[in-house]
Amino acid sequence: MSLISHPDQAWQDELLALDREHVWHPYGPVPAASAPYPVVSADGVRLRLADGRELVDAMASWWCAIHGYRNGTIDAALARQLGRVAHVMFGGLTHEPAVRLAARLTDLAPGDLARVFFADSGSVAVEVAIKMCLQARPGRRRLLTIRGGYHGDTFGAMAVCDPVDGMHSLFDGALAEHVFAPRPPRQLDPAYAAHMAELFARHSGELAGVIAEPVVQGAGGMWFYDPAVVRLLRKLCDEHGLLLVLDEIATGFGRTGELFACEHARVAPDIICVGKALTGGYLTLAATLCTPAVAHAISNGAGGALMHGPTYMANPLACTAALASLDLLAEGRWREDVRRIERGLAAGLSPARQLPGVADVRVLGAIGVVELVGPVDVPAATEAAVVRGVWLRPFRNLIYTMPPYVARNEDIEMISSAIVAAATAGGGA
Repeated sequence: MSLISHPDQAWQDELLALDREHVWHPYGPVPAASAPYPVVSADGVRLRLADGRELVDAMASWWCAIHGYRNGTIDAALARQLGRVAHVMFGGLTHEPAVRLAARLTDLAPGDLARVFFADSGSVAVEVAIKMCLQARPGRRRLLTIRGGYHGDTFGAMAVCDPVDGMHSLFDGALAEHVFAPRPPRQLDPAYAAHMAELFARHSGELAGVIAEPVVQGAGGMWFYDPAVVRLLRKLCDEHGLLLVLDEIATGFGRTGELFACEHARVAPDIICVGKALTGGYLTLAATLCTPAVAHAISNGAGGALMHGPTYMANPLACTAALASLDLLAEGRWREDVRRIERGLAAGLSPARQLPGVADVRVLGAIGVVELVGPVDVPAATEAAVVRGVWLRPFRNLIYTMPPYVARNEDIEMISSAIVAAATAGGGA
């Protein structure tokens, strides 16, 4: 089937029929329970559907398209790189986009994260972080993490996701068993701190490190918690000689109002994972950064190397997109944009607090969440938003938004109105 720029109804019908016959969409059965919406183009913060409708993308394509679509700076950078090389293996070879990006990331990252290992997805970045911990602390085979967390869908990453309320309970018994602490509170209290100290003391002999999403837990529940908990984790790791891994895949590059969420806690980890917004949503790329001490322990340990090597690691096109995205962030406008979005979401989502069936409304940076008492009726909530010209992707009992930073005030008003309508239609009333 050829690609055409002006699809008619026959084209749409053929596309959706082929999709139903052959395509397996994420977190769904085959064939899909409901037909997806065909997107034919995107510009700014808007997705254009095959039937001519336009939707404000309140999800930034799963939180990565922070500069919106068809950004001129990133487009031009990719066009130049295409004239040089689109991909080359990274084993035994190197290239300028990867080297420049590694240097930029180490300059931006908190603390002394001077070594960069490139990966091709967030899940793989977490897998690499876990391997770093196990190789740098030989003989220790477990990690400590916190309930409510989500770190990816591969086996190592699944093992540090919430085993009870997460999405991976089907794999119980097949995953490594780690140590789980309770979900962190909105306000750190002495009882929680004492419990964490006891957990560390009881298990420190078998633990290689600790992994957590700092301040904001993403797909595990869109939960915001006290930055003091991150400081507590750093303190306890230092006391027991454990490595602190912070998963900033969802929160990195400005989403919470700081470039990295751990900056709310004024904490630097031993290992950090980044991805999603790294390329501005253009191409898949992630990275795991670590301190020289971690890299030294691995390089001088058994095997003499980090035992990982993705085929597409440090892809030149992806690294080029990331450099261009970081150039845009360096201009600094994102800070005011995120503050502006935060104000708009706080005002726009406030009416949802009065809806029956709404348990909580919370906003931090460019993240807005309406939590329902019960599960969302996803088709009803999605349709209510689409009718209002907005694309949302609710899950579990959550209707939320992470819009592009370039969303205008009127876009944020549309998004807020659509979330309130979705909460009403999808279980809030």
